[in-house]
Amino acid sequence: MLIEHDGKRPRISRSAYVASTATICGDVSIGENTCVLFGAIISAEGGPVEIGASCIVMENAVLRGTRRHHLKIGDHVLIGPRASLSGCTVEENVFLATGATVFNGAWIGARAEVRVNGVVHLKTKLPPDSTVPIGWIAVGEPARILPPGAHEEIWAIQKPLNFPKTVFGLERPAEGETIMPELTSRYAAFLSSHAADRIIGGGENK
Repeated sequence: MLIEHDGKRPRISRSAYVASTATICGDVSIGENTCVLFGAIISAEGGPVEIGASCIVMENAVLRGTRRHHLKIGDHVLIGPRASLSGCTVEENVFLATGATVFNGAWIGARAEVRVNGVVHLKTKLPPDSTVPIGWIAVGEPARILPPGAHEEIWAIQKPLNFPKTVFGLERPAEGETIMPELTSRYAAFLSSHAADRIIGGGENK
């Protein structure tokens, strides 16, 4: 399904393949010979999404560009099933396995691998040729690659990166307080702009 959002339409190379149940929304460009498979969602949420040539976006992956952080994917990148990418840059020849998660402001260098359920955290810079092992977390700049059990080490790096401020524009709440009412109200108001979206076509089987 191809959707016009905020007056902007997807731009898809004639040689690309988009499965009939994939959703491509807004200011999205998809390069030559790229394949987007069933159930994948690629959405420009206030910021563009640019996908290069000869990429594979597998089933049920979610790719999102945001106002603060655009999403850019280089050539020859494989994005596995159920992967989630938000407002990041992925250079060429990268492998992102099933369930990989890449957060806002992250940068993944050429030829890197993020293996099954690996995470590249907020504002993290993962050097070229790096590997994030199964279930591990890359965090910080320069990136440290840590096992999921190393919560205190991860949090010590992650906390100053200030996820709520970076992603939602809200300061982290004091202990015992919450920003959730303001966060959800603001985010819901922003997302409600999709009410004016217009379906302009289906996916193409070529």
